Amino acid sequence: MGKILAIDYGEKRIGLAVTDDMKMIAFGLTTVATAEIFEYLTNYIPKEKVEIIVVGLPKQMDNTASESEVYIAPFLVKLAEKFPTITLKRHDERFTSKMAFQTMLDSGLKKKQRKNKALVDEISATIILQDFLKTL
Repeated sequence: MGKILAIDYGEKRIGLAVTDDMKMIAFGLTTVATAEIFEYLTNYIPKEKVEIIVVGLPKQMDNTASESEVYIAPFLVKLAEKFPTITLKRHDERFTSKMAFQTMLDSGLKKKQRKNKALVDEISATIILQDFLKTL
């Protein structure tokens, strides 16, 4: 069995999360600079036997696409070209950044640690993935 990898796409950084082999639990993986994501994925995906990639789908409150979808669309095309055997899925990511920040507050992280935007991106990817797992 392979794993599911989640991507919280950002113009500067991409948060990543991954499941266990049983596809039951989401774990924060890391945050990678957007410019380096394909190098990272090319090394990671074969080693970890990723079967599905879930990319966050940013939407406005009225269910229309967010402005950031303009940057995500070309990324998805390149992702599909580089990894044609992997299933790509999209999953609503509304409120994940706010939920990630609240998670950091709830876990008792100090103010300096909460300013770590890379950690917010990784937690957001984990929330996207955990929510996606509920749909399986």
